Amino acid sequence: MRLDKFLAENTGLTRSQAAKVLRQSAVTINGKVEKSGAVKVSKTDEIHYDGQLLNWIEAGQYILFHKPQGYVCSHEEGDYPTIYQFFDYPLSVKLHSAGRLDVDTTGLVLLTDDGQWSHRITSPKYHCEKTYLVTLADPVESHYQAECEKGILLRGEKEATKPAKLEIIDDYNVNLTISEGRYHQVKRMFAALGNKVEALHRWRVGSIVLDDSVPEGEYRMLTSEEIAQF
Repeated sequence: MRLDKFLAENTGLTRSQAAKVLRQSAVTINGKVEKSGAVKVSKTDEIHYDGQLLNWIEAGQYILFHKPQGYVCSHEEGDYPTIYQFFDYPLSVKLHSAGRLDVDTTGLVLLTDDGQWSHRITSPKYHCEKTYLVTLADPVESHYQAECEKGILLRGEKEATKPAKLEIIDDYNVNLTISEGRYHQVKRMFAALGNKVEALHRWRVGSIVLDDSVPEGEYRMLTSEEIAQF
């Protein structure tokens, strides 16, 4: 593998950024400064960037993460901490989320370094179902199920949502299953019904379920059977 490609895959740098740090003598191979990105490297080489040893991470990381409230699913720095703080470097810079959750939403996030796999989860043409536990400010009304099943016209949009499944748990809690991912969709659906979402927790994506075995802020690797579902 070329050195600049290795740096891009294992540090989060772009290829152009990798070329820049090479010119700045920030990279060594087996103790010697290397400035050419075209140099071939292998797993037998010890490669340091700014004095830190870089580990080879095999492509094909598939992770189930239990997102806590107060974190964003983004690599960009902002007002809130990111979920990638829960992962060690360099894995933290290689992963991306296959569908994001809002900062105040908890639950299941699938993470990977496989763009094609995540595309099959997030692309509208695959109709991947997601199920949310929704806690409402006001009691559930009897017509909610029928409204969700026929589709709800969200404010500012011209087309109604795709049919969704609503399971009433009690007066204030429901399970809602949707097969698309519009901006703040669940919150906007209940706003259109005249209610307000107080808490939102995603516990299923496709047939992958988040259970009590993975506490908030922790993760596990997906099984080969789970990976093959998408």
